Amino acid sequence: MHTAHNRPSRGKSGVSKRRTFSKSGSSPRGKFQGGRSSRGGSRGGYRSGGSRSGSRGARKMPTFNPSRFINTNPVDIVEEVYVPKNTFNTFGLNAKLSATVAAMGLTTPTPIQDQIIPEILAGHDVIGLAETGTGKTAAFLLPLIEKTLKEQNRQTLILTPTRELAIQIEDELRKLSNGFRIFSVTCVGGVNIRPQINALRRTNHFVIGTPGRVLDLIKRDSFKPENVSTVILDEADRMLDMGFINDIRSIVSSTPKDRETLFFSATMAGDTTKLVKEFLKDPVTVSVKKKDVTNSIEQDIVPYEQHTKFDTLVSLLQDPEMRRIIIFGAMKHSVKNLADELSRKGVEADSIHGNKSHVQRQRALKKFKSGNARVLVATDVAARGIHVDNVSHVINYDLPNTFDDYVHRIGRTGRGDKRGKALTFIPTKGSR
Repeated sequence: MHTAHNRPSRGKSGVSKRRTFSKSGSSPRGKFQGGRSSRGGSRGGYRSGGSRSGSRGARKMPTFNPSRFINTNPVDIVEEVYVPKNTFNTFGLNAKLSATVAAMGLTTPTPIQDQIIPEILAGHDVIGLAETGTGKTAAFLLPLIEKTLKEQNRQTLILTPTRELAIQIEDELRKLSNGFRIFSVTCVGGVNIRPQINALRRTNHFVIGTPGRVLDLIKRDSFKPENVSTVILDEADRMLDMGFINDIRSIVSSTPKDRETLFFSATMAGDTTKLVKEFLKDPVTVSVKKKDVTNSIEQDIVPYEQHTKFDTLVSLLQDPEMRRIIIFGAMKHSVKNLADELSRKGVEADSIHGNKSHVQRQRALKKFKSGNARVLVATDVAARGIHVDNVSHVINYDLPNTFDDYVHRIGRTGRGDKRGKALTFIPTKGSR
């Protein structure tokens, strides 16, 4: 059985008011006119890693203004020079942990790391407003590794929207905690639950999972939420978009009231704000939102007639500048078929969608990251938690449902100091 983790209570009396650190503005939000259509992603028969919304049947095409997809003169990225107050050696981290960070090539803390690590080390609840690619994973892992080294019976629960993101977090945890006796388990759907049940019988300092699978394990009495010291909700807005709010409420409310709660999200609105008020105590907010991604990525449209759509895509892919491409499609079956058709045309392509097993999705992602597949065709699941370096182009072969979906899709390119391009297929009037 799972060993109980005895944990002293942590009061929040040291925090008297909410403090906000701000760097820049926020990304645009809103839906296309005509409402939201059903998503192409699917839960695929398991509890985690996919959307809970959407009806079966024909996909309703969103209406839109094509000009929203055009920005052929993107703003040059002029990053504000951020001068950190800390270094990785002055946070007060274990010397061996600091050495590991240095060996990984992390020399200067990013803004969110610089501002939020001291708050987490101090035991405060925090709200981190940041997109992917800002260093937020290390921002919460480093202080929690430090706390675990000092208090071996503490346990951290990290909830993520997708199994891919959960696996990536555990990979980073293993790198950062190399050489320490820190144990973890990833609990996600799409794979046999039995090995996860067996792993939870042993000591695990970090439990990383998707809400549906974690809730399943709690109901089976295999995971004991009362032993949790810290809860992290990573990419909380994405989890809420995917319909996990009730699962999250059930899980978090089962953990001790004196837990620490760390909340990371790209946006704060609606249910996200409600969740913060419900579960966080006097949180410190750190915002390092980048400038609107749609202003810094070159964007254009590709007009097509229905009978020439595929040929138009194949022609585009002949461009030598298209080195590593993610193509977004609307439906699981169409994504699979498109990848198969491209492969038959001699284009190295693979696909990720809700009908693929966990192993198949990981294999496709590994193939794409290694360069053995130049093209990854995906439903919107790939815009939620999959981080691949040096994606040169994003192609919206099928239209996104909302402008938020569009922003998340094209954010797979132009990451960090890299430039990227996004192309959106738009049907001509006669082919709609």
